[in-house]
Amino acid sequence: QVQLVESGGGLVQAGGSLRLSCAASGRTFSSYAMGWFRQAPGKEREFVAAISWNGGSTYYADSVKGRFTVSRDNAKNTVYLQMNSLKPEDTAVYYCAAEAHLGRITTAQAMGARYDYWGQGTQVTVSS
Repeated sequence: QVQLVESGGGLVQAGGSLRLSCAASGRTFSSYAMGWFRQAPGKEREFVAAISWNGGSTYYADSVKGRFTVSRDNAKNTVYLQMNSLKPEDTAVYYCAAEAHLGRITTAQAMGARYDYWGQGTQVTVSS
């Protein structure tokens, strides 16, 4: 069992930055690939980024590539999402998720159905 708790969301002006954190419980955090997803009001959940169990591979949605960076610290059981150059269209609830997966990250990790555990989400609002 893995419990995930996101933090770091808030209100920021366009062009600003935020860093989200996702703290995981359990001793097997390093066995999980981690993903970030987001859901804006009235829209479907969409993939943002994923990172492999050891941080060796990552994958990003085209909409955030070059602006967002996913990283993890297995010693702290935490995954991060650094978000720079934020745009109003980045406004959403951001969720982290864990998948029991020890391979490299592929496009498969963009599929929410693959993930075993989800956090409760943190709100990010970007004002224009």
